[in-house]
Amino acid sequence: MGKSAFGEHAEDADFGFACVPLAEKQRRVDQVFHNVAAHYDLMNDLMSGGLHRLWKDRLVSMLHVPKMWPFALIDVAGGTGDVALRVAKAGGAETYISVLDINPDMLEIGRRRTAQKGFRLAFVEGNAESLPFPDASFDAYTIAFGIRNVPRIEAALAEAYRVLRHGGRFLCLEFSQVDSTVLDRLYGAYSFRAIPTLGRIVAGNADAYHYLVESIRRFASADAFRDTIEAAGFARASFAKLSGGIVAIHSGWKL
Repeated sequence: MGKSAFGEHAEDADFGFACVPLAEKQRRVDQVFHNVAAHYDLMNDLMSGGLHRLWKDRLVSMLHVPKMWPFALIDVAGGTGDVALRVAKAGGAETYISVLDINPDMLEIGRRRTAQKGFRLAFVEGNAESLPFPDASFDAYTIAFGIRNVPRIEAALAEAYRVLRHGGRFLCLEFSQVDSTVLDRLYGAYSFRAIPTLGRIVAGNADAYHYLVESIRRFASADAFRDTIEAAGFARASFAKLSGGIVAIHSGWKL
């Protein structure tokens, strides 16, 4: 069995601190998000103290969405529409957004949330590893807090590259490693103690948030993930850390 950058072997994948068969990870992740979908956005507010809103605003600002000409975005793992709505508000009448998520429960929340707002949004159930779109369909690809839940991250990056047009941009907002030892200890204690407790009280599911915390800890370093993005073919791969390194926005271009 061959080694993989995001799992012990090519046929295995990380599920939090556990190593599970590749196919099993997707089933478990689906169950996690089925369990937390109804409280997902509220829990993001509580867990981050509202900071996730600022991080997503920064992500959208980096897109430089035009108001006067067509712009097509695919937002992957964005079922509740949180990023898509920001992009739609930043853009103009010719901004078109496809929100793709593998979880129908998350998509249903997004559909309800964006109904009758007049934006050009399409909600599509699909897998990041096999996008149901033709080559060169989009001007930009975004994914916020979703890439670490994908069983085959390299496959998802290859698909991102495929569906982008020449000159298109890939942007990924994901948790990272904090820059300070003291902050890392405080953040670790908060993550493993407070977040599952919040999950139990608010979402009625502590186990789901144990997994989400563990998945953050197991995710690649910002430098390593930048290298993986570059290996997928993206040019000018880079990242910017926010909030002391709690999250990073990764960028790459199809040139």
